[in-house]
Amino acid sequence: MSNNKLQEKPPSEMDINRIRADFPILNQEIHGCRLAFLDNAASAQRPTAVIDAVSRYYQHDHANVHRGVHTLSHRATDAYEGAREKIRGFINATSISEIVFTSGTTEAINLIASSLGQSISADDEILISHMEHHSNIVPWQMLCERTGAVLRVAPINEDGELLVDEMISLMSDRTRLVALTHISNALGTINPIEIIITAAHERNIPVLIDGAQAVPHTNIDVQKLGCEFYVFSGHKMCGPTGIGILYGREDWLERLPPWQGGGEMILSVNFEEAVYNRLPYKFEAGTPNIAGAIGLGAAIDYLQAIGMDNIAAYEATLLDYLTDQLSNVSDLQLIGTAKRKAGVQSFVIKDIHPHDLGTVLDHKGIAIRTGHHCAMPVMDFFEVPGTARASLAFYNTHEDVDQLIEGLAVAKDIFT
Repeated sequence: MSNNKLQEKPPSEMDINRIRADFPILNQEIHGCRLAFLDNAASAQRPTAVIDAVSRYYQHDHANVHRGVHTLSHRATDAYEGAREKIRGFINATSISEIVFTSGTTEAINLIASSLGQSISADDEILISHMEHHSNIVPWQMLCERTGAVLRVAPINEDGELLVDEMISLMSDRTRLVALTHISNALGTINPIEIIITAAHERNIPVLIDGAQAVPHTNIDVQKLGCEFYVFSGHKMCGPTGIGILYGREDWLERLPPWQGGGEMILSVNFEEAVYNRLPYKFEAGTPNIAGAIGLGAAIDYLQAIGMDNIAAYEATLLDYLTDQLSNVSDLQLIGTAKRKAGVQSFVIKDIHPHDLGTVLDHKGIAIRTGHHCAMPVMDFFEVPGTARASLAFYNTHEDVDQLIEGLAVAKDIFT
């Protein structure tokens, strides 16, 4: 792939066929049909560049990092820390000290819940929204169970939009953290996080943003956002599974205690005490996912070569097409119709259970997600057991959408 040629093209002229050729998994048939992969919100696919970077590390450079004087350890360390610097630049963090490797968004949130939780007491409050993924609900519930703190939940409306004024009104002198998704995985809603962050900071409340669905699709500048914590996962942005990032503002990471103990996160240990390592290693106990970090660095190189602005613009036009086509399907109800949306559209079809729908579509080569999408409170709000969800990436095409619409017609013929 010629990265320069891709980057020079405006979004409407991106060479999608050349991009798709970089993803070997897309070039296959499922049940004798062309694969239309529309489950990217669950996990994106990997380009050859990422697969090769991980393979190259295991074939030529594998050793533990930071600890060896031999050549392989130096190579592995350079590649691992090089990936950290790529991630720092990708989200415009101030320093690599603010980039903590985790296993993913879920672990990053649990890390903050555990470390921050050591200073939380009874009647303190954690504020989240009704549209959160379980990963941004359950860790705070567990924290409240341990400490006696109270979980507050900001409401949403029938379009799946956050009621911003109500969320701000729930902020109080007892609020110890606001934790909010940037983009809803179930609804595609893009939250006005800048407004929430500003309002929280006016009340001296730190903010954690779940960016798992945002980082793959748009430019993120954590310095401009100003949030204390921003978390995301590698596998949703064409990187390996089992790797993720906690961005934490350095002053906050300095004051928080580590959440796991062991090797790497210490400078010295005796039986009386341990002296913790400097940032970010204070939060990286044990041997890390070296290959995952290197693969994530390669994924960032790949995305930047295409251009995040190009990706965002292309996906926006494709979402418009998807939404228009779904709107023309009889007995189909769109779930999540916010004015500001990313490339996620959930829906239900009258008298067809989402799981049945997903099974029929699979036999037509179409991969979507069905169920509650780890967002059961969202399903309760819309009074549905689950939804079908089509989610887009920059390698999707109009043909994928057309194939989905044709598959829905087949399902309707079967069940209605």
